[in-house]
Amino acid sequence: MSRLRTERLELRPLVPSDFAQWSEVRHRCHIWLEKWEPRPPTGSPNPSRDPQAFTNRCRVRERERSLGTAFDFGLWHEGWFCGEINVSHVARGAFLSAHVGYWIDERFAGKGLVAEGLLAVFEFAFEQAGLHRVQISIMPRNAASLRVVEKLGLRSEGIAHGYIQIAGIWEDHVRFGLTAEEWEARRDEMAEQLTSARNGGVAQSSSSASQS
Repeated sequence: MSRLRTERLELRPLVPSDFAQWSEVRHRCHIWLEKWEPRPPTGSPNPSRDPQAFTNRCRVRERERSLGTAFDFGLWHEGWFCGEINVSHVARGAFLSAHVGYWIDERFAGKGLVAEGLLAVFEFAFEQAGLHRVQISIMPRNAASLRVVEKLGLRSEGIAHGYIQIAGIWEDHVRFGLTAEEWEARRDEMAEQLTSARNGGVAQSSSSASQS
């Protein structure tokens, strides 16, 4: 099992015994979260209400990790489960790319925890999973998710129109990219920008960056 640690976070895959904590956060924050997420298939079991469905979710993700097609990380801050960062749709061969998505418990939003976790996940993606590129796609009106990539100065690649169906509507998304070469050149800079943002400073970046 992949475990990552940062100054304030432990990151690891979710397991069936995490159901109570995960379910509580998803229930309490459903209004905060669901407006930014794709709808589940009609009639599918709800893993936030059904322990067996959650167990099945964990097993699917364990299989994806073993195949190298996706990597999931739950976030724990001071012992409290507070969100997830997922590396999904991993393509190998000449592409060596993946999508990164994240969400955070509303109570912990605005503390820089997702950005801190992303640095650890980027390191994992490039230095352990062997990826060449990761992408984060965010709806233009999702200000909270946009602030995360702004803190890290990620490079905007423009708007993908009608990119993902969210709550039944095909929504535009701003795409942000990071390559292995950019990570090697900017990893220390991104860490410094994050520290500056946490301390109330203004991060300096040449990026054109303006979550979902």
